[in-house]
Amino acid sequence: MRHPSARPSARPSTRRSPRSCVRRRLLVLVPLLLLAACTSGPDPDEDRPDDLSPAPAPGERWQPAPGVSWQWQLTGKLDTSVKAAVYDVDGFTTTKEQVAELKAAGRRTICYLSTGAWEDFRPDAGAFPQALRGEGNGWEGERWLDIRRLAELEPLIAKRFDMCRDKGFDAVEPDNMDAYRNKSGFPLTAEDQLKYNRLIAKLAHDRGLSAGLKNDLDQIPDLVGVFDFAVNEQCAQYDECGRLTPFIAAGKAVFHVEYEIPANRFCAGTRELKLSSLEKKYDLGAWRKAC
Repeated sequence: MRHPSARPSARPSTRRSPRSCVRRRLLVLVPLLLLAACTSGPDPDEDRPDDLSPAPAPGERWQPAPGVSWQWQLTGKLDTSVKAAVYDVDGFTTTKEQVAELKAAGRRTICYLSTGAWEDFRPDAGAFPQALRGEGNGWEGERWLDIRRLAELEPLIAKRFDMCRDKGFDAVEPDNMDAYRNKSGFPLTAEDQLKYNRLIAKLAHDRGLSAGLKNDLDQIPDLVGVFDFAVNEQCAQYDECGRLTPFIAAGKAVFHVEYEIPANRFCAGTRELKLSSLEKKYDLGAWRKAC
């Protein structure tokens, strides 16, 4: 579930263990709807007309639509042959040439970055003052950031988003966006998180990039109008997928993954909700099983 040298993120909770490392709940019984098999739908490995994700008009941001197909790969050699309309890949390790190759094949690209936690393995790690680094977030070499200190964080995150823009990405997936619900080492409030998340969206939009809301389900009602899509981990396992429907109602994609439930137990339900769902392994390599 993490990159051997440059951990990718996405984990149970904040990046993969839903519920942001604060709680480990017993597996919730998945509704009968989610138990139906996924085999009745079209072959997920075939491009379909409803998967098309065209480039935005000049001067406009890309807006992924509900149900668009996607691939999420943060570790291993990037496989650009996957027949998905959208690729979500690591912003630091993915090259400008790889982004150009994907775009030439008609794919849209999302730049994965951690914006809520400091990572000691990133090339810009030394630019983050010690005072901004809080408690560990459960992953070696990572610490929560003091998101209240907007004036100090803004130029650091802006520089990362400049990198995404300059590599040719269409959007950003900012991770660790729910520090206020974790033991961060700082007295963070829900309002602190809202201010920071809105700043993250603005920094992306100022650069012509779309922005996705990662997990942070409790604040969806306040943020659905600010973000262009959502990325969620394990909503089926925790019986929470219905909470993501405000994005669907707004015509915005929800990119969703499960790690511990096989696709044939959740695909029917998430297809009905119009989520873009995948079964992935925790390492977030190239392997995928799409709904």
